[in-house]
Amino acid sequence: MNYLAHLYLAQPTADSHFGNLLGDFGGRRYSAQLPNTVKNGLENHYLVDRFTDSHPLVKEAKQYFSPARKRFASVAIDVAFDHFLIQHWQRFNDQPLAEFKQHSYGLLNARQAMMPSRMQQVVTSMTNNDWFKEYETLDGIGLALDNIAKRIRFANNFAGAADDIARHYQQLDAVFLTFFPELVEHVKQMGVEKQKLSDISR
Repeated sequence: MNYLAHLYLAQPTADSHFGNLLGDFGGRRYSAQLPNTVKNGLENHYLVDRFTDSHPLVKEAKQYFSPARKRFASVAIDVAFDHFLIQHWQRFNDQPLAEFKQHSYGLLNARQAMMPSRMQQVVTSMTNNDWFKEYETLDGIGLALDNIAKRIRFANNFAGAADDIARHYQQLDAVFLTFFPELVEHVKQMGVEKQKLSDISR
């Protein structure tokens, strides 16, 4: 659910943006007939997810969520991290966030026809309604998390997860500010997209 982070860590191309979000919508199930540049973006998505899910700080951050919500703590952390990325945007990118968003939305829309149907629906809503504007505030991420809770196909206690984020806001912010630069560096060092692009050009 950390869509903004995945787009931030993508290359500035339509294929890369598509691939870097495709991992949340079926991933390799839909990639067989796609260009290598999209597949490379998908592999970068999985790289980001593996690093995030296995990072000790992210694992420790789950303790800040109530036992009833801990099962979905990783989803809440993803959304919270997009919120913190917005709050600290100027630390990580010289381009104004508004410009980055509009450019990214345009790149995603350019590949809509290639996307799985569910991804098309989400990208249409994301770009038309500027989801990341909602992520700027705690109330906004609370609404986003509650909407996710409604879409879970079984009874759950995930609604109200923003209360846990608000209660431990400073701690989660500190986790993000330590973790995210490490993630950026890991993606840069692994160079999944750049390396494979160079391989293709040989």
